[in-house]
Amino acid sequence: MKILGVDTGDAGRRGRGEPGSLGELIGRNAALRAAFAGDTPRQGRLRELQRWQSQRLLKSHDDLHRSPRYRLAVEFFFSELYGAGDASWRDRDLMKVQRVMERLLPTEALRALRLAVELEVTSQELDVAVTRALAPGALTVDTYASAYRAAGHRPQRERQIELIDEVGTYLDRVVGRPIIRGLVRLARGPAHAAGFGQMQEFLEHGLAAFESMHGAQEFLETIRAREWRSMERLFSGVGDPFEFEAAARRRTGG
Repeated sequence: MKILGVDTGDAGRRGRGEPGSLGELIGRNAALRAAFAGDTPRQGRLRELQRWQSQRLLKSHDDLHRSPRYRLAVEFFFSELYGAGDASWRDRDLMKVQRVMERLLPTEALRALRLAVELEVTSQELDVAVTRALAPGALTVDTYASAYRAAGHRPQRERQIELIDEVGTYLDRVVGRPIIRGLVRLARGPAHAAGFGQMQEFLEHGLAAFESMHGAQEFLETIRAREWRSMERLFSGVGDPFEFEAAARRRTGG
């Protein structure tokens, strides 16, 4: 189906290697949010871990966050897409409108949305595994690193990093086509009227973040390289896996 000459929906392009349908991914995401249902201590530990990781990501990419060009993209990835607290509203909104979205959303925007939900699913699966492996007591770089290695799942860790790059690449393509941005924005009034305003704002924040960069290649390459290096250091068991201590020494000349 085309709207104003733009392909919408699947357009027959989903095939082998593609993520599941939007509905399947949303269902998995909702189930993962209830992974520790009835286990209040572990629910609290999971939330603590996710807050800690969100702050770690912002610290690792502080220079990008301080850049006017990249600030919105950093906040979108590490505060809204990941670390958004209770985002169950997003699952509810998506489940209600996913069939309409799969028919009418521009194909590239739909692909970006699917990948974003896959990224959230993957991150939640890994967070649950690390939470199970965490030792009691304070959450520090060392206790996190030990739980990270104990949880394992290296292929999923690699996929998680690749998904950041893939989501960003599709969003960058979407903002490069003004007519697609326009179609998404045309949905603003109907979305708010139908009670899906939060979902609409989430989509628009992602587009605004990438539009403000005027090209995302350097940003995405930097994130990928840093996170891949951190993953290698965590699995290798080296000290200072995120290189925070090394950065502090450089700043102080120590």
